Amino acid sequence: MSTTTTQISRRAFAALAGSAFATLGLAACSSGGGGASGPIKFWNMPWGAPAFATLDKKITEAYKPSGKLPDAVYQSVQWQAFTQTFSTAVASNTGPAVSSGSGTQAFSFAKQGKIAYADHLLDSWKSNGIYDDFLPGILDTMKTPKGYAAVPYNLDMRVLWYSKSLLEKAGADVPTDWQSNLDACAALKKIGVYGFGLSAGAQGNAFQAIVSLMINNGGGIFDEEQKPNLLTPANIQAIEYVQELVRKGYADPKSTGYSTSNTQAQWKAGKFGMQIEAPGLAANLGGSLLTDVVVGEPLTAAAGTKGTLSFPNNIMMYTNTPTQKGSEAFLTYYYKAMAPLWTQKTGVGLPVLKSIAETPEFRSDANAAKIVDVWQPVAKTWAAPGGAALFANVTTVDSTTPMTNFAQTVVAAKTSPKDALTTLQKALVAAIAR
Repeated sequence: MSTTTTQISRRAFAALAGSAFATLGLAACSSGGGGASGPIKFWNMPWGAPAFATLDKKITEAYKPSGKLPDAVYQSVQWQAFTQTFSTAVASNTGPAVSSGSGTQAFSFAKQGKIAYADHLLDSWKSNGIYDDFLPGILDTMKTPKGYAAVPYNLDMRVLWYSKSLLEKAGADVPTDWQSNLDACAALKKIGVYGFGLSAGAQGNAFQAIVSLMINNGGGIFDEEQKPNLLTPANIQAIEYVQELVRKGYADPKSTGYSTSNTQAQWKAGKFGMQIEAPGLAANLGGSLLTDVVVGEPLTAAAGTKGTLSFPNNIMMYTNTPTQKGSEAFLTYYYKAMAPLWTQKTGVGLPVLKSIAETPEFRSDANAAKIVDVWQPVAKTWAAPGGAALFANVTTVDSTTPMTNFAQTVVAAKTSPKDALTTLQKALVAAIAR
């Protein structure tokens, strides 16, 4: 079970998503509502290996609606230019009735009146067991003041990975808090290994690791009013900790230019011993590292708190549907039938349903099982610390230029934490105002 490189690459397009979906907002103002006819069009992303889309289509086409409800048809939408695909189709009312997409897509479309809220669907699931099957807190990430913008589908998050062989060679214990993490990094440095793996380049995701540590310490980006509020003691302390790791030589000096491919190469070369990364790291590394690189424990931060950054991907329903009842009937079927996407190990992200996470097939991957068991309960979204639910403006922080610049500034360790956070604060406020 893994979160494949497909899940990483989808964020490479997230910066485009904000502008593309914003453009849709202009078109949406003049386009008519509803009126779709024919079958329920289900558009899904290629969340895993090619086997994912093949099986997903088979599951969709096996749907047998009751009465006069419409059938469902399947379309796999590639990540390349997916924002344009959705924005054009939704604006012209030729898009799907049901789809997945980027993790924040539903919230952008909801702002434009294109989303059919899932409250009635979720209420109906309280009587068939699906509602209570969701992992703790997952549904809360979709709840907006107007209702549930989408339904959780699969999970991605940032977790601590370590090499068993390198920690053993260094005589280091597996870290459990910030101090023992420093100790493990110091031991690894003595054998020529970096304990704080980072990819802070334009094609990297160090900003996610840094925000994970901010959340770990009780901080984050957005406050209760869903506004950037970065200059908090928790965030400043977290950035101080990151820069301590850098200044002590525990991070590769070339990290500011690294992509995720570079960091994977460093793992394979035996130069990285620990890293905060995606659930699919070991699977992406492969070879002997598939069993040597394993998931550690959530660290206890200086504030005494635990936490990390989580990305709850989702499925949304649109107002432009042949029938809302048909959309809901299809999704009810789909959520009851989708377990093979995980039990047959198609590479889709972590499951959101307890019944899937408890299957022997899923739990045969000890790393994936540990992430669900130990990391998911403490994970938080981009909305932290102010709330759990995502919202439209989180598109300003998911793989955007200000976030990459922030990570590079922090990792360069030539700017104070307060100044680095101030620069990011100003950039995000400006981006939201546009």
